[in-house]
Amino acid sequence: MKFLDGFGEQAYALLRIVAGLLFLAHGVQKFFNFPVKFPMELNPMLQAAGAIELIAGGLIVIGLFTRPAAFVASGMSAVGYWVAHGSQGAFPIANGGETIALYCFIFLFVATRGAGIWSVEGAKK
Repeated sequence: MKFLDGFGEQAYALLRIVAGLLFLAHGVQKFFNFPVKFPMELNPMLQAAGAIELIAGGLIVIGLFTRPAAFVASGMSAVGYWVAHGSQGAFPIANGGETIALYCFIFLFVATRGAGIWSVEGAKK
């Protein structure tokens, strides 16, 4: 797959942007019932999660304060996994927690790597 050599930075930027957009969409659904209605009443924990999804997701997408935003998003995802899914079984495929587990580790990776290209932070250099 030599044809992919040299595209690591672009692939990382796409990972950061798409993961941020998908995370942001969870917050949009919670607060704006778009594109579909959020299926439960918002309690304070879900409101906090939605705020983190909106703010951190947006910051990750544009690549501003990327490391702290991704670190907070990773931590929120870890807590969300254990609170909402981990108590329902040991395996993410069985407890419905695959997506939030992936967010946790993708955002941990982003927190260690930073914004990269196609970002506000990258544009400052």
